[in-house]
Amino acid sequence: MTELVVLGAGGMLGRALVQHLAQHAPLAATRADADVTNPDALQRFIPEGATVINASAYTDVDGAESDEGAAFAINADAVRIIADTVKAKGGRLIHISTDYVFDGTASKPYDERAIRSPMSAYGRSKLGGEQAVEDILPDSGIIVRTAWLYGYPGKSFPATILRASQNREFLDVVTDQVGQPTWTGDVAALVESLVVNDIRHGIFHATNSGQTSWHGFARAVFRQAGLDEDRIRPVTSEAFSRPAPRPSYSVLGHSAWDLHGLQEPRPWEDALAEARERELHLVLGNTTP
Repeated sequence: MTELVVLGAGGMLGRALVQHLAQHAPLAATRADADVTNPDALQRFIPEGATVINASAYTDVDGAESDEGAAFAINADAVRIIADTVKAKGGRLIHISTDYVFDGTASKPYDERAIRSPMSAYGRSKLGGEQAVEDILPDSGIIVRTAWLYGYPGKSFPATILRASQNREFLDVVTDQVGQPTWTGDVAALVESLVVNDIRHGIFHATNSGQTSWHGFARAVFRQAGLDEDRIRPVTSEAFSRPAPRPSYSVLGHSAWDLHGLQEPRPWEDALAEARERELHLVLGNTTP
């Protein structure tokens, strides 16, 4: 197998990728190692013929509304630089994208080739990144969309909810946003399957299967922790005013995995159970049952 590079290795997903792919000895790059906005830095860091996994991203969804240029610099312009570098090196790019490229108004899972119509600055910047991959690497670029991502270390919805439970009797969580809670460990495994099976191009949705609301997700976290689920109270999105609109429906379809003869993602409940066993104790110690 050719050399493997992980860009954005210091982020939540980047760390999971580096850990899961350890047997392949990836070259892990934080911004200090290889600034994705610097063509010369990337030219020096990326080996000839390498498979590059781009997990670098501007992820401040609300911040992008007031500084769209900053989001585009990382999520679109830098992706174009990365894709150009990979093309020049004769390599392959696996680029991580998001459900935010869709408008969230669907009533059935979004197909991999569904019309993209982002409704936020963040979503527009991520769409720009996808278009860069498609334009520059039509035969050696893979787009992997994920959503509702959690893991350790990093900003983790399960850990946040459990920490909040220690100080508050009741927690208000929205019921009118539906999606697929997705563990970074499973995304890393799905990406590895693309690497080892030498998939060269296409769009794949790396989300755990099934669907629930944030409220349902929170209740599941409480249930697995042995806490009273009724402490999670249902509210609508109107209870939380945010600069960027959130998709009300973020369920992604998984047909591309079966089409390529690869294992489809497992249910989100199963992933959550393993994530709690393997990771959440690192955040919470012995503070939950």
